This record gives sequence, structure tokens and C-alpha cells, in this order.
Amino acid sequence: MPDSIDPVAKVAAARQQSKLIRAAASVRGDGGKSFALGDAAIRPLTRDEINALERLGNSAEDWSRVRVADGFAPQSIRASSFYGDVILGRFAGAVEISRGLKIAAGVYNSTVANSVIGHDALVRDVELLVNYVVGEGAIVCGCGRVACEGDTAFGNGVELPVAIETGGREVLAFAEIDVEVAAAVARSRHEKDRLKQYAAAVADYTAAASSPRGIIERGASIRNTATVKNCYLGPSAVIDGATLVADCTVLSTSGEPAVIESGSVVKNSIIQWGCYVATMAIVDGSVLTEHSHVERHGKVSGSLLGPNTGVAEGEVTACLLGPFVGFHHQALLIAALWPEGKGNVGYGANIGSNHTSKAPDQEFWPGEGAFLGLGVNIKYPADFSRAPYTIVASGVTTLPQKVTFPFSLINSPWSSYAGISPAYNEIIPAWLLTDNMFTLKRNEGKYKARNKAKRTAFVFDVFRPEIVDLMRDACSRLEAVRHVTEVYTDRDIEGLGKNFMLETYRKPAIDAYRFYIQLYALIGLLDQTRAQERAGLRDAAARLLSTAAEQPTWEHQRRILHDEMGLTDAASGLRQLPAMLERVARDVERSKAKDDERGARIIDDYADVHAPAAQDKFVKQTWDETRRQVREVEELVASI
Repeated sequence: MPDSIDPVAKVAAARQQSKLIRAAASVRGDGGKSFALGDAAIRPLTRDEINALERLGNSAEDWSRVRVADGFAPQSIRASSFYGDVILGRFAGAVEISRGLKIAAGVYNSTVANSVIGHDALVRDVELLVNYVVGEGAIVCGCGRVACEGDTAFGNGVELPVAIETGGREVLAFAEIDVEVAAAVARSRHEKDRLKQYAAAVADYTAAASSPRGIIERGASIRNTATVKNCYLGPSAVIDGATLVADCTVLSTSGEPAVIESGSVVKNSIIQWGCYVATMAIVDGSVLTEHSHVERHGKVSGSLLGPNTGVAEGEVTACLLGPFVGFHHQALLIAALWPEGKGNVGYGANIGSNHTSKAPDQEFWPGEGAFLGLGVNIKYPADFSRAPYTIVASGVTTLPQKVTFPFSLINSPWSSYAGISPAYNEIIPAWLLTDNMFTLKRNEGKYKARNKAKRTAFVFDVFRPEIVDLMRDACSRLEAVRHVTEVYTDRDIEGLGKNFMLETYRKPAIDAYRFYIQLYALIGLLDQTRAQERAGLRDAAARLLSTAAEQPTWEHQRRILHDEMGLTDAASGLRQLPAMLERVARDVERSKAKDDERGARIIDDYADVHAPAAQDKFVKQTWDETRRQVREVEELVASI
């Protein structure tokens, strides 16, 4: 497993800090009394209280098994039946059941068995509440059956068959699992001992999370839902109008409530902070990490969704999706290992050809920023993980393959070539860098603006060491061509996959890779020079390029500047930056302007309803930032 990720340690740390485990331990200790009622004293009902309760339409299998907290008043219990051991708190306050509408806490028109109802909670119109602990101020209202059937682990320990439906990369889930842990486990199958340790750690976590009763934390609510079974609901979690929620952990806080509503079905799953499941979505045997969502009939099974990822209308099965994956239309994604995320699945995409007629045991690694267009078909196995930010154009069907050219466009061929299979597509390496910088730069800002996750640290910069190294490798393979020809395949240039590339695009790709590698390094120089100047270390700034750095990213950039570009002083490097920054801004505007040119040729009033590229909000923002950077560079050069 990667040295930076220790899944076993992360399970242990989660176990130490888990509110779920603390709640489960409390319930195992005293049946939930201290969890729901704190240190309140508990006593039997008096004869006068029993008489008063019966006059209010209540009944009990055995009133001696119904106990209450000091301060209990019978007036808050009406038309309800009690079975087994029940503990009732004080009901002196009111709870908000709709915006601006509060009603008195208590138990009304409900059947309660072997449960604890906390202070100022509301249980109203519930056909059966059995084996549950209801926290202070929680709501259970208008429900059918809210039950816990024996010991439950609330969905912890569920096995996610990510990437391979038949098994081989399975990941055991626990409540606080994240994408990093899941990816490390899925990708490190050769480390048998570590996998055993991870399995043992999750088993220990699952045992610690187990409880003989369901748990509804303070301020959580279950409303108008037919069946809730074997669930833990964190503080302020909401289940409203769902069809079924069973064997689940729902992590939540008052600031980041998790919500399951409007006809959804959620089973054997973990729903983390800020997640949203709605409009008849189905989540089965899966994990939704913080601030992900499934809606509009979306179906997610045997999968993990990364932060800020959303699935609507389509189906995701046996996948590990990283952050910011957009999946908002009817499409299919099966057996994808995509922890890098930041991509899109278009309408009608059929990303699930993982069945060879022998078994559904094949997989797909899309890579960061992959854009899978309308009606795309990907045949498995396929690996685009070393081709980040690659676009597969609408209607394309790809053969099983490995592609290792970042920022590529894979499109249907315009022409056929002798000796090349008609099933091959055309690939244009570095196409996003040469022709679509608007999309690439906009994505960086878009993800920053849309991020809601608080527990996951993201690197939003596209150009960073690992991706730059993929660009350098791709560039060297393009430059290594000795026999120039009209068209190339993987036999000529490794990493083209089952595609061909025209010589027309080789030199522009080399130039684009080199330009953005150098720009990445020079931006690092700008950052370092700025920092040295602010610290008043002018002499240190002069030695920046000749002195090895402890910061890994800057050392990576410095070596490119010094070893590959031959720079020896900061000023000469910085002088190159203004023209390069302005070129990027022009490319951003130019790539957007192509839409204007095409649209005006096709739609008569296109210009009346679309702002021109120069007035586009993001284009203007790009130019403003570019001019600011250019001024800063010029001032720095003058000062050193």
C-alpha cells in the first residue's frame, strides 16, 4: 500500500474518535438510559400516574416495566401502548416538526416496545417503535415500523466489490472510510498480510459499533417513512418520506445534516455527513462519503462515492468513484476504479462492458478528470489512469486498451488507413492543452467553488508533480519517433492504446506538453521568489535555482528549471512568465470563442442569447488574474 496511506491506522483512529462507537458502547452498557437521559434518575410509575395515563387512552402490557425520569408528567403521553421494558424522559418542551411549527414533545398515538425515549423527544403516530433509543429532542413521526432486530452493526463491515463484480478488489467498509483508504486497499492486493490486518481492524471496529438497539441521536428525525430497521442516525440526521432505510449508519451533525427522503431506499450502507439521498433513489451495500448525493431514481450498489460526487437517474455498480464526479443523466457505470475523480459521465454512456461472456470480472480505470461523452461505450479491460483529463467524444466505442497520453481527445476516425483496424479510433494527445483550455482552467475554479467537504483535503491544481511527470513521459515518447510517417499506432508509439495518431498532431502535442511543463515550473519559481522577497531574503532568492529544496513540489519544479530549461537565476526565468501567462489567457478565450463561431453559423439568433467569449464571466476572471500576475512578476523582476 502507498507509504502515505495506512488504512489500518486510519481504522484505528476512526475507532477512537467515532461518535457511533461511543453511542453503541453506551447503549450496550445500560440499554441506552444514559445515552438518552444523561444522569437523570429513573423510577417506576406511581399508581396515580398509571391511572392518569390510562385516562389519557394509554395501555401497557405491564406498567411495572415502564419507568420514567424524574420530572415526568403523564399529560405528554396519549393514546399509546407500551410493551416490554420502556423508559420515558421528561417532556416539558416542544419540537419543530415543520418550519415555524412546533408541537409539544411526548408520545402520541404510538406503539412503543423495549425502547428508551429521551427528554423532549417526540414520538407521534408510529405504528411500532421497538428496540430503539431515541435521543433528546429527536423526532419519530408518522412512521410505520421503526425496529431493531437483534444485534446490528448498522451496515459496518459491508464488503464493497469495487472494480471487479466477482471479487478481487473488495473493500470492507466502516463508518468513516474515505476514498484514500478504499483506493489503497483496492489497489494493493499483493500485500496479503496488510490486507489481513485491515480486515481484522474493520472487524474490531464493526464489533465495537454493534448494538442490541437502534440509535437515534439528539435532534435527528424520522418522518413519514414506512420502515426503518437496524439504523444509527447521527445528530440532526433526517429521514423524511423514504420507503425503506435498513441496516445503515447515517453520520450527521447539526451543521452538516445527512438527509434521506422522498421515496428513497437505502440498505446495508453508510451515509456520511452532508449527504443527500432523494427522489426515489436506491443505495444498496454502498458508502456515500461526505457531501455526495444520489437522486432522481439514481441507483448505487456495491460502490463508494467520493466527496461532492453526485449520481442522478443513472446506475453505478461495483465502483469506487473519487470526488467531483458528475453523473446526472441516464447512463451506466459498472466496475470502475476511479479514485481520482473530477470527471463526468454523459447521458447514454454505457461504461459497463465488463462481461466477456465468461464472467463479469473485468474493470475500467478512467483516470482523473476523464470526460465520457454522450453514448460512449467502453469495452473492458481499460486503463486511462495515466491519461488524466482525457475526453472520449460522443458516440465513441473503445476497444480494450491502455492509454498513457494526458489531456487527450479520443474521437471517431474521419478516415481509414491501410493496415489499421476500422475499430480503431483517432487520438489527439494534449488536445485539451492545444484546443480546450477553457474547460481545463474552468474546472479548477469550479471544483474549488463547489467543494463542501470539510474532512478531505483536495489539491485543485491540475498541473502538479504526478501529472507533470506523466506529461514529461508522454512528451519523451512522442519525441523519440525516428521514422516519421503519416499515421502511428501503439506499435510505433507506446501508450496510444487501440487508436491511431496522425503526424499532424504529434508536434503540437510535444509543444503543448513542453509549454505547460515549463509554465508549471515557472509558477513554482514565482511562488518561491515571492515568498523570499516577503521574508526579506533577497540573497536567498538569488540562489533559488542552484540550491536543492526540502519542499518536494518546489524541488520537482526547480529541477525542471535548472536541469531541463538550463536556468541559473530567478530573474531570467521570471521574465519568460508574462508572455506565457498571456498566452494561456488567450487560449482560454479562443477555446470559448470557437463556440461563438460555430453557434452563429447554425443558430440565427445565437449572438442574441449568448454572451461573446470576451464577456464570459470566467474568461474575464482569467484575464483579470493574468494581468494581476503579470504586474506582480514585473515588480518582482525589478526588485531582484
